[in-house]
Amino acid sequence: MAGSGFSFRRGGGGGGDGQPKPKRTPLQRLIYWGSVLAVWGIIFLVVFFAVFARDLPDTSTLYNVDRQPSITYLDRNGALIAVRGTQQAPPADLDALPDYVPAAFIAIEDRRFYHHPGFDPIGMTRAIAANMRAGRVVQGGSTLTQQLAKNLFLSPDQNMKRKVQELMLAVWLEMKFSKEEILALYLNRVYFGAGAYGIEAASQRYFDKGAKDLTVGEAALLAGLLKAPSRYSPVSESERAAARATVVLNEMVDAKVITPEQRAQAVTEPVRVSRTLASQHAQYFVDWLDKQIRELVGEPTEDMIVETTLDLTLQTSAERAVRRILERDASKGVQQAALVALDGEGRVRAMIGGASYADSQFNRAVDARRQAGSAWKPFVYLTALESGYTPQTRVNDAPIRIGNWSPRNYSGTFAGEMTLANAVAQSTNTVAAGMADQIGRDNVARTARRLGITSRIGLEPAMALGAVEVSPLDMAQAYDAFANGGKRVRAYGISRIRTPQGRVIYQRASRETGPVQAISNPYLYYMNQMLRGVMTSGTGRSAAISGRDTAGKTGTTSDYKDAWFVGYTGGFVTAVWVGKDDNSPMRGVTGGSAPAAIWKAFMQAALPRLNAPDIPDGPPMPEGWQPPSPVESLIGQIGDLFGDNPPGDGAVDPLDEGLLEPSPPQRPISPNRTEQPVLRPTQPQPQRDPPAPRPEPAPPPEKKADPLFF
Repeated sequence: MAGSGFSFRRGGGGGGDGQPKPKRTPLQRLIYWGSVLAVWGIIFLVVFFAVFARDLPDTSTLYNVDRQPSITYLDRNGALIAVRGTQQAPPADLDALPDYVPAAFIAIEDRRFYHHPGFDPIGMTRAIAANMRAGRVVQGGSTLTQQLAKNLFLSPDQNMKRKVQELMLAVWLEMKFSKEEILALYLNRVYFGAGAYGIEAASQRYFDKGAKDLTVGEAALLAGLLKAPSRYSPVSESERAAARATVVLNEMVDAKVITPEQRAQAVTEPVRVSRTLASQHAQYFVDWLDKQIRELVGEPTEDMIVETTLDLTLQTSAERAVRRILERDASKGVQQAALVALDGEGRVRAMIGGASYADSQFNRAVDARRQAGSAWKPFVYLTALESGYTPQTRVNDAPIRIGNWSPRNYSGTFAGEMTLANAVAQSTNTVAAGMADQIGRDNVARTARRLGITSRIGLEPAMALGAVEVSPLDMAQAYDAFANGGKRVRAYGISRIRTPQGRVIYQRASRETGPVQAISNPYLYYMNQMLRGVMTSGTGRSAAISGRDTAGKTGTTSDYKDAWFVGYTGGFVTAVWVGKDDNSPMRGVTGGSAPAAIWKAFMQAALPRLNAPDIPDGPPMPEGWQPPSPVESLIGQIGDLFGDNPPGDGAVDPLDEGLLEPSPPQRPISPNRTEQPVLRPTQPQPQRDPPAPRPEPAPPPEKKADPLFF
């Protein structure tokens, strides 16, 4: 039809009049789109949580405790040395704790604990903002309930899935338990470091008391530990722990848990950390045993009690002696020390592996290998005695060349003819080197092996002067044969392993400690007489103890890098080493100075407790043997003829400075030329001035601990 056309209008529901539908008001649009978003949000959340909830952990394990077995170490008298592994005491009753104990944890970990449903949107927002400003994670937003959920059910992995599951489990915990029950679960299951789970175990481990007896300062310290137990340990990081505890105290004041007066009192009252836990030098001994336990009984599957040979009283005396001499001689560059004390059957009575276990867990008493210096020479002379020499045998101190090597004496001179006993007292290098070459260095090595040296023994000429790397444990083990009547021993520290219920897992059998005669007479008699002379008129005179039958040998390596004293009395031997970890020289420290001082201080404290007898004579003498004229009188004639022991605090021990420095790194050797190790004398030669000692920076001043832990 002309002029007519088909028209189309959108919405056609506006009525017959063809008027458009009115637009929605802003409120209507808000309600409409809000409803749409809410529906889709609900759908998303249902799907989101369904995905993450599919592999949520089984919450029925809430009351199960999964922990490593604990190993308790006792000394020979039953005193506690240490506890390794995890320790969980019976749960603490929240109602029995002082109010400030749980309040300290709430103040520092979750101030709004009583006002959130398991997660804290305010805290989470604050943490996100802080982390965005810093460009890294500097603050966490987890609530105390979320931390409990993580500790009970989840791994420590940091990812989105775990955080969502943590939030879901936190809400579930809040729905299932009251706030007080959640707080009690948290305090009894959280890890406090040092193998302690739960506040009761932590209180006993750190303070030797129950949680109900904690002071304000102790509660603040434990609350501060949770952020990073190893980083804020009051044992190894006392100043950092003190600073963290101060933060907790400030938070407690802000939360009105304690008054400012209580805070001031807590800061001024010292917190006493457990003597057992703070006695960290004994931890070197525990580390040494830890490997042996697994060799004896396998990987622990139940709690065990290890009865050891250590004597805590002697250990404390050793710690005191080492600490005092290290402080006294710090200006001389004495930085580290190691000590091993054995009885006549090889039982370890004391062991110190370094200056500070907290600073370094490397056990220098067992694992370090340092040159023995003249402390090695008794193996040379014992071999010589067994080859037919006697203390009265005449030997010649004269220039000698072995291959391309010529050993020198400390004095730079040669004394000519002397007795073998005099050569021992003067620590004459030429005699020891020539004798080892004559009787065979391989025989010397076999003698050292027979007595208990386990380190590698090279057969180069300088071996006779102590160019052999040994551990203090090896030296104590080998010298024990001189102290116990000539018997070979193997050092050990475990007597028995049992369960807390008394079931014996391991018992050291008597056959394991059965004596093996390693030195016969008269050779043992001769050696003890000569080594007694070292103490009465030789290089070890500073270590002599009035009224006690003692013997021993000093040792000092080139450039004063290592200094030793190994000495003994009847049935008890102690080896002491001092030096630096980087093998750099000390300042004139010899075996007769710092090591002898440590040895003497320790032995003076130990001998009254030990009631040690005189050095035993050993096995019977051969039939018809007649004792020679007293060796000590021969040695006594030497006196200070060669200036072997100058007086003074910084006295150098010239007779013991015999070890010449090993050759420098190998240089290319000409095809037509055989090159022997070239050894440099450790001390100045005639017509040469001694080199000026290198100035050594003074050690940094020791940082003072916060009064809270002083």
